[in-house]
Amino acid sequence: MTSDSDLTLSLIQADLFWEDPKANRQQFETVITELQESADVIILPEMFATGFSMQPQKLAESMQGETVQWMAQMAGQARAVVVGSVIIHEKDAYFNRLIWMRPNGSFEYYDKRHLFRMAGEHEVYAAGNQRQIVEIKGWKVLPLICYDLRFPVWARNRNKEYDLLLYIANWPERRIAQWDILLKARAVENQSYVAAVNRVGNDGKDIRHPGHSSVIDFLGHTVCDLGEAVQTQTVTLHKAEQDDFRQNFPVWKDADAFTVLS
Repeated sequence: MTSDSDLTLSLIQADLFWEDPKANRQQFETVITELQESADVIILPEMFATGFSMQPQKLAESMQGETVQWMAQMAGQARAVVVGSVIIHEKDAYFNRLIWMRPNGSFEYYDKRHLFRMAGEHEVYAAGNQRQIVEIKGWKVLPLICYDLRFPVWARNRNKEYDLLLYIANWPERRIAQWDILLKARAVENQSYVAAVNRVGNDGKDIRHPGHSSVIDFLGHTVCDLGEAVQTQTVTLHKAEQDDFRQNFPVWKDADAFTVLS
């Protein structure tokens, strides 16, 4: 049984056309248009328009660019929030920017804080320094990006700040075991649902990505797992169940107080 406090997510696990925004927008538009179930939030992978590229000088767009405009169009068409990250050029810097696009065209954004130095991301992108908690249907959502998953302090749920922790990623096969473990750890330690969307397929550097997009509940149980195939799944989350658990097992009351410095 569903209620008004439930939240429905559509996770789109896709292969990406390397550094080809037009082709990627076209493929995601087809998937979104053909969704069989309505959703409140449609989740795309990290850098869904390009793949995880270190060539922002040739791929970056502005916040008025084609990809952000396309997100607004898709959100309005689907009557759902569309979320994914885009390479953005702003104030003489490049950002790996997650955009939370609402159906009415308004949006929030989060710039990735933890830049993956092993790929040189920190050399070409500027790091964000502020979390962005967004709200929808009475849910508070903390959206983060890929490498952020390895840093639990940044994701810490202080005094029940959020109800859903969301990750989008280009996470490679060679480290997929850590992805699976850390998603469950973030759910358990924060008493929160976790939704995570990773890409599949080989990128332009022949790095393979195995998917493993999933939703984990506040107990660390897997609600859905997309495996390694190109596919989309829609799942409904139940806030009342999470609220009851937090009330009856209030670990959050004993959490350590701290301040995150920039």
